[in-house]
Amino acid sequence: MIFTPEHDAIRKTVRDFVEKEINPHCDEWEEAGEFPIHEVFKKLGNLGILGIQKPEAYGGMGLDYSYNLVAAEELGMAHCGGVPLAIGVQTDMCTPAIARFGSDELKRTFLAPAIAGDMVGCIGVSEVGAGSDVAGLKTTARKDGDDYIINGSKMWITNSPKADFICLLANTSDDKPHKNKSLIVVPMNSPGITFSKHLNKLGMRSSETAQIFFDDVRVPQRYRIGAEGTGFMMQMLQFQEERMWGAANVIKALENCISQTIDYCRERKTFGQPLLDNQVIHFRLAELQTEVEALRALTYQACELHIQGKDVTRLASMAKLKAGRLGREVTDGCLQYWGGNGFMWDNPLSRAFRDVRLVSIGGGADEIMLGIICKMMGTLPGKRRG
Repeated sequence: MIFTPEHDAIRKTVRDFVEKEINPHCDEWEEAGEFPIHEVFKKLGNLGILGIQKPEAYGGMGLDYSYNLVAAEELGMAHCGGVPLAIGVQTDMCTPAIARFGSDELKRTFLAPAIAGDMVGCIGVSEVGAGSDVAGLKTTARKDGDDYIINGSKMWITNSPKADFICLLANTSDDKPHKNKSLIVVPMNSPGITFSKHLNKLGMRSSETAQIFFDDVRVPQRYRIGAEGTGFMMQMLQFQEERMWGAANVIKALENCISQTIDYCRERKTFGQPLLDNQVIHFRLAELQTEVEALRALTYQACELHIQGKDVTRLASMAKLKAGRLGREVTDGCLQYWGGNGFMWDNPLSRAFRDVRLVSIGGGADEIMLGIICKMMGTLPGKRRG
């Protein structure tokens, strides 16, 4: 990819924001299990970061996805994963379908305030019994006059405790699983919505995550995004940008882990010499940096083809798979060289080790990515009929 001065300007804007508005507070927010999301998002909105590739008519910059990708990459320099995750939910998970397929009313009511940072959104796909298996979700939205009546629950929903709206995937008919789902924007102050207490997560501690319950929640049918029954298709499209965002967000985070480990191993001495002088360590760090560069190339290639209008399902799935697995490899490998210090909860490598584990689970588990890749390679066995 060839980056322009505009790309560089967005990089600098995001990098400065991370250094001044996120990193000084990460320890406090991690300890609290939350951060002032409306305050942070409003500052991001004022900078235009929440609408980089969104339509100018609704407050966005109207740029192509490559500009959003460099923002995701710079957010990886945050000293915690939870805040960038919350931002990614806003920009690449709960708003793309509204921007692409939503009515003017939906865009004015929800998209424009989300871009401005005046509203916080979340995405409602996963359920207790349907995480990566999107077709298996059970939440229903049944017609009643001009409204839908929604019943069910959504699990592991990032941003939900403080969100103003949810982009909800629900069954709106009894048709086949890939044809009976619709995306509906639901205001979170609607009667009948309740939450579990905050979920006690392994990592991403600074982002708020909860289970949401819908008990006869009434919402106008005009809040549906696009045609009824097209929700599954929209969500699959949305997943591609989400997966590229996730891969890009990991790149600099992993480079940062390697850089911090180099600094530590240069200062830490054992048996009269710096740890870094051990060939097993400096060779291994070179290998890990090479792998990060390969991930960057793969992610950039997927993005470049995406902005050309090509189908990047295969490459985005590969980038997501590689990001999750490499994230585990880099954080685990680097943590080892910190010795006992690496085993401490507040150590930067310890935090990265916990945070990055989500990449192999959220947005489609590694096994789902492998299934997609195999299907596109023609090696996935067909389902046997009894």
